[in-house]
Parts: sequence; structure tokens; C-alpha cells
Amino acid sequence: MSEHRKPAEEYVVIRHRPGYRLRRTAILLVFTIIAAIAGYAAGLSQSGFRFSSVEQSNQLLESEVEELREEYREARQQLIILERGRAVDEQALNQARKTIVSLETRMASLQSDLTFYKNIMAPSETSKGLQVDSFALVQSRNKGAYDFKLVLTQVGNNKSYISGVVAVNVIGLRDEEKEVIALRDLSEDIADLGVKFRFRYFQDVEGSLILPEEFKPLEIQVVAQAEGKKSSQAERTFNWNDLTEN
Repeated sequence: MSEHRKPAEEYVVIRHRPGYRLRRTAILLVFTIIAAIAGYAAGLSQSGFRFSSVEQSNQLLESEVEELREEYREARQQLIILERGRAVDEQALNQARKTIVSLETRMASLQSDLTFYKNIMAPSETSKGLQVDSFALVQSRNKGAYDFKLVLTQVGNNKSYISGVVAVNVIGLRDEEKEVIALRDLSEDIADLGVKFRFRYFQDVEGSLILPEEFKPLEIQVVAQAEGKKSSQAERTFNWNDLTEN
């Protein structure tokens, strides 16, 4: 009588790697957020929201801001969970923190754009018509050289175009005496004393300028004059130090 043998028991050896699941979760979190930001940026570049209909841009920004806020909340929750795990890979955790900062920066930028469009579409009673919205300066590599950007807006009534000219002067001191220099004399990008404009919602005027030696700039004066049926004037003065302190 043959003897029946039991099949040999099989054992599987699994290597124990402390913190592996947490590290994997951290890495997946980082790549998920980066992919979301990349997809979002690609969507904006394809839509060209800054030059499309302001109403559509406003709706698009509100939707994207809300989605980004939700992603940010989820990322923050995951980060808190990961920080509690002692065995989490430090590099993955640092990358997750950097991604959170990137999301915060992007959200602030979107909120700024959203506020810009809302101010155009729903202004206060005291800020309607032609407006000098902003003037920005970024220092170039060469001494005394700057890139500038002027933004003009038509607030409230945007059904028809507004046109006219805008003049920009740099006010400062040379040899302890006050001097006013037209932007045309500082920038090769500006040919006339008055730069022509025509727009419905907003228009940018961009270029570069170079300051003369021994000239100390103090202020930038912008005067925009609308012509025709919408004849009006908007004037604004910007402190040079405030524009260049960052």
C-alpha cells in the first residue's frame, strides 16, 4: 500500500523595507501635482486668455482658481500625513514642500489676474473710463538699463473702443537740479512723445529704457489723453524706488 505524502509547504520571503509605502506615496503626490500644473499651464497657453474675450477670461479664471484651490487643499492634507511618517524619504518630502510653494505662487498670480478682469467689468463709481492701471520696471543686466511695461485700461463701458495718446516722463535730479526726460529720449522702442493707443479693455506698452549717467530718477509721470466722443484724461505718478525695490 503506497504511502500518501502531503505536498511540501511553500514559503515566500518578502523583504521588509520600512517607509517604502510612504516614500512611494510622497513621490506619486509630487508627480501628480506637477502633472496637474503642467496640464493647466498648457490649457492657458492654448486658450490665450489674456487676449480673448474678457468675459470668457473671467469665467475661465474663476473655474481654474477653484480647481487649483481644491488641488492645493488635497496636497496640503497629503503633506501633513507624510510629515507624520518618520521613515519618509527626506528628499521626496522636500520636493512635496516645493510643489506646495509653487501652487501657492500660481494661485496668487491667478488671483491677481482675476482681480484685474473684475475691476474692468465691475468697477467702483469713482474709477470708470480711461485709467492708468500700472507701470512696472525690471532692471536689466546693463547698468542703468530697465525693461518697462505700462498698462492702460478702459473701466466700465467697454462696448466701444477708446483711442488717444499717452506720454511718459521720467522725473529726477542731475547735478542737484530737477530734470524731466521724455520716455522717447530714453527708449529706442518709443518714437514719439505721445504713444498712440486704441483698445476696448486694456493695452500694454512695453520696451526698454537706459538712464543717462549721473541722473538720479525719482518719479515716473504717465499722462493718457483719450480723443473723440470718449475724450478724457488720466494721469498717474509712480515713485521710482517703489517700482525698483523688488
